[in-house]
Amino acid sequence: MPTLSRWFIKAGMVYLVVGLTMGALLLAQPVMGWSPSLHALRPVYLHFLFVGWVTQLIMGVAYWMLPKQSKDRPRGSERLGWAVFILLNAGMILRAVGEPALALDAKSGLGWTLAVASMCLLLAGWGFILNTWRRVKER
Repeated sequence: MPTLSRWFIKAGMVYLVVGLTMGALLLAQPVMGWSPSLHALRPVYLHFLFVGWVTQLIMGVAYWMLPKQSKDRPRGSERLGWAVFILLNAGMILRAVGEPALALDAKSGLGWTLAVASMCLLLAGWGFILNTWRRVKER
């Protein structure tokens, strides 16, 4: 298994554990009587499960398992693959900071984090497609 695939899959598993923990906290909140501000984590919880876990698992397995592009570049550009990994995770971390901060205090001055996070996630998606497109071919 390529190193980049292992990083995608392991990072995805970290997001799964953290996302499930957030989900458990959100479910326990009404029973435990914790602060309602805990609900500010709901969008982060969903992003961690769907983008952090599912998307990274898919990207890691696709990078590893899709047909080879060519003999000299079997998986496309490794540099672009790493850029996708970094952009995706930077976007996730920025979103995890900005989303609750804005939900709790709209004047927190952290609105920029969501804009930058969105650009990072968009560029990661485009980079993945660009790097993978030629590997999805007819026989």
